[in-house]
Amino acid sequence: MTSEPPDNSRRRLISYVFPIYNEQLTIPALYDRMRAVTDPLTERYDFEFVFIDDGSKDGSLARLCELRAEDDRVSVYSFSRNYGHQTAITAGIDIADGDAVIVMDSDLQDPPEVSIELIEAWERGADVAYAQRRSRQDSAFKRATAHAFYWTLSRLAAIDIPRNTGDFRLMDRKVVEQLRQYREHDRFVRGLVAFIGFNQVAVPFDRDARYAGKSGYPLRKMLRLAGDGIFGFSTLPLRFISRAGAVLSALSFLWVLYLVIAKFVSPEMLVEGWTFVVAGMFLLGGIQMMMLGILGSYIGRIYVEVQDRPLYAFRGRWPSTASKRRSNEGA
Repeated sequence: MTSEPPDNSRRRLISYVFPIYNEQLTIPALYDRMRAVTDPLTERYDFEFVFIDDGSKDGSLARLCELRAEDDRVSVYSFSRNYGHQTAITAGIDIADGDAVIVMDSDLQDPPEVSIELIEAWERGADVAYAQRRSRQDSAFKRATAHAFYWTLSRLAAIDIPRNTGDFRLMDRKVVEQLRQYREHDRFVRGLVAFIGFNQVAVPFDRDARYAGKSGYPLRKMLRLAGDGIFGFSTLPLRFISRAGAVLSALSFLWVLYLVIAKFVSPEMLVEGWTFVVAGMFLLGGIQMMMLGILGSYIGRIYVEVQDRPLYAFRGRWPSTASKRRSNEGA
């Protein structure tokens, strides 16, 4: 099956996707910087800005609606509740009409100026241009946990997921169409993009500090995202269970053999009492519970997928003019 040649009779559209959660202080600065970055390129490209309000509890939605009234390139979609960062990204990708789609965090830690470098990589033939952190202005704890996560993921995952990357990336239209077919609920978008393949290139950048507010990714959510990355792209934890069982069985056999030999050779060396037995029972019980937890994580994911519920629901939609134009073209 051959791909359709590009239509050079129309200007290409680039869509920016921004997940929003309690970012009322950042939205004006984000929009101003995006305009400053994209205005010099309006002779070559059309732009749309897709904002997904992920059930914000502050005035973010009102700020976004104000932007929509001022700029018809802005799309605003509001979730019926908080579905999470990865689902908000997914919704934006589902909605975006662009020939290329750029996903960015809305807290200005992803510098808008770097998106121009992603576009340049796309112009040179990249299907995916992902921003790879050269440095980051985060706490020592967050840097350490991020390093530990990517180190673990690189050894467990069945695919190569680039280190020091977030969801800041540009995807060509054909990649977006493929990504839309992946509808699992426990989502790890950067892993899905790596799984799809195509020509992917890194664009190094220095990550800025958060502009305002507090992170939408506390430790609890970071751990859940790490679990989605590991359990979604690796079956090694399941294989670990059988290997651990084999090792424990071998050690148990050797211990029993030692006790039998000691009973006949040096019975005075045997320690009377139940202390060691009880300690061993607790050790084995803890290992068994850990293994059951690993099994439960996989079974829980199966249960969620079997339910086959929609990924998200909207309570309000304010599409951009670009979205309407593309809908008319496709009619």
